[in-house]
Amino acid sequence: MLPLPSWMRRTLYATAVANIAVAGSFIPAAEPMRAMAGFPAGGDPFYLLTIGLFVLLFGIGYLWTAMVGRSDRLFIAIAAAGKLSFVALVVHFWSIGAMPLRAPILASADLFFGAIFLVWLVTARAAAPLVQTV
Repeated sequence: MLPLPSWMRRTLYATAVANIAVAGSFIPAAEPMRAMAGFPAGGDPFYLLTIGLFVLLFGIGYLWTAMVGRSDRLFIAIAAAGKLSFVALVVHFWSIGAMPLRAPILASADLFFGAIFLVWLVTARAAAPLVQTV
């Protein structure tokens, strides 16, 4: 586990708050919130709750990581991949006309967080102690 600089801890706190707040929008009754964000209407409650659960669990993971002040590269790499993949999906569906422009605009927050996670991965790799093998 690598120590986190203060800028990365602040980023994790911010994305934790965002994830935990957004998780509530996947409760089946929160369709008006999803519509405001530009996401498709409807959806089976099982799948909506599954998505909401994953968003919430990652939010809790971000919060815990920020609180303890250290992280594994793997967690941050998975987080970066998830955030950037989500942005790519939203942009794709916007580009084919399945989502309004407000959806990728809102998803740009995840682009920002994913980019910061990548910056930390690159800088943390450079700062990690070398392990010698015999």
